Parts: sequence; C-alpha cells; structure tokens
Amino acid sequence: MTQKTAKNKGFGLLEIAIGVSIISLSIFSLTAVSNLALKLTEESARNTQASFLLEEGVEALKILRDSSWSANIAPLASGTVYYFAFTNHNWQATSTNIYIDGIFERNFALQGVNRDINDDIVSSGGILDPDTKKITISVSWLSRNGTTTQSVSAYITNLFNN
Repeated sequence: MTQKTAKNKGFGLLEIAIGVSIISLSIFSLTAVSNLALKLTEESARNTQASFLLEEGVEALKILRDSSWSANIAPLASGTVYYFAFTNHNWQATSTNIYIDGIFERNFALQGVNRDINDDIVSSGGILDPDTKKITISVSWLSRNGTTTQSVSAYITNLFNN
C-alpha cells in the first residue's frame, strides 16, 4: 500500500509540472500574438496617416494654385523635389525637408504637361501647356519592413488665370 501511494505522489508532481508548462506556454504565446497585433495596428495607423498627409498635400497645392499661379506654381522647376512648409497661416513650397511628427517625409514634384491639337494631354509630342502641371506627392516613413512610400498624382490647372 505504501508503494502505491509513493507512485501516486510522483505522478501528481509530474501532472503539476506539465500543467505549469502548458499554462506558461499559453501565456507566452498570447503575449507574442498581442505584440504582433500591436505592431500591425501601428503599421495600419501609419498607412492611414500617410493617406491623410497625401490628401492634405493635394489640397495645399490647390491652395497655392488658387492664391497665385504665377507666384506659387509657375516658378517651380519641373522634376525638382519640393517640400511643404506651413508658416504664418500660409502654405509654401520649400527646398528644405520638414519631417512631420518626426516620422513622415512629404514631398512633391511638378511636371510640365503637353497637349495635342485636340487639347488632350499626351505623354510625348504636342505643345507644352504652361497653365497645366502634373503633380506627384509622396509620403515616406520607416516601417518594420524598411522604408514605405505612398504617392498620388494629379493634374492642376491655372483656373483663375492669376
């Protein structure tokens, strides 16, 4: 009878050790999954922020266009990278890189636009239209997979002949 009790005590300790191991493994697995979920949520938030910054960039260029095409858009060189500065309640194009929240780099470039005899935009040939520009706005940031970049392109025209 004493041998049977001694055997049962050994199995009880073994059951406890296995139970603790299973619970510990479960807790560590849940912690790893929650860390991954947190990183993916942060990455999704950065993508959303970048989308809003792109939209804001398009609107900033429209504001520059509307306030004075000849002063704000026409002097900018095609193919040159510019950045946005917001000072004294006004948007400005600048050559100085300004990081947004210390994370995002937003820039834009303008390209001249050619039109054919039907006044349609063409990729080659045609005549340069001084009152239309193709804008490309880009937002870059460092993500867990390296540098991530989102960009958007659009056309702006000298609506108000100013």
